[in-house]
Amino acid sequence: MTMPLRRTRGIRLALTGALLAGLTLLTTAGPALADDPSASASPAGDEAGPTEAGTTFRTATALKQGRSGTAQASAGDYLYWVFPADAGQRPTVEATVKLPESAARRGTSTWQVDVYDGLRRRQACMHGHQTRKAAADAATVELSCVLRPVRAWSEPWANDPLPGSYYIRLTVVDLPAADLGLPVDVEVKTSIKELGGGHDGGGALAEPLVPGVSVASAGETDDTSASGAPRTLATGEPEDGWASGWWTDRWLWTVGGGVLAALAAVFGYSLTRGRGRPAHVPPGT
Repeated sequence: MTMPLRRTRGIRLALTGALLAGLTLLTTAGPALADDPSASASPAGDEAGPTEAGTTFRTATALKQGRSGTAQASAGDYLYWVFPADAGQRPTVEATVKLPESAARRGTSTWQVDVYDGLRRRQACMHGHQTRKAAADAATVELSCVLRPVRAWSEPWANDPLPGSYYIRLTVVDLPAADLGLPVDVEVKTSIKELGGGHDGGGALAEPLVPGVSVASAGETDDTSASGAPRTLATGEPEDGWASGWWTDRWLWTVGGGVLAALAAVFGYSLTRGRGRPAHVPPGT
């Protein structure tokens, strides 16, 4: 009687330990992926960002993820930059405007940063200071916009952020007429946070929303064979490329759930099968 009881207790302890280990794996896998600094934002590195800005959507200056760009402009100009964002990412745009000396200004000014997707649809900010007023004696004004998570796909009528190019437009929306044309220094920065499979959908776009991607895809074979090099888009793409559409960390949760279900079944069976035939009962009865 002693040996079977010890063996049963050992099996129960082993199954309980495996069950707890599986639960720990599932509860820590998601936060580890989401909070990993290397996955939250692209490293800035030593590469210098652009020192100019475009004046229209078509001439927008390209920014890499996690990089900053600077520009010298005049108050009243429209300044444009463009950066890529992929599914499962939440972009953040920050802008700092260094204003002229207060002695040269005539009054307060109001600055605004807007973000548009590849279809040039204005995207709403989840939070941040998208519009700010600068006092007459202010030296700088800081703006920010945290976008909604980028979805892998969306209904045609929806205005959800989709993978592709995102345009930053910075301008002053309220300014005394006498202050138009005063020189300003601008710095913009983009950062990306990886959100993981919790924001994944069940579909994917055929191509990211990047201007000219359809034309480039149609001529990709000819261009590659003629030049010997793959195509590159002017607006760039994430350093790791666009999402393939099939891999997601939900696979980890699916496999982990299957393992836990199997362990729970074995553990339940070990609890309900009993201790076998009692020692005082002869075989065959």
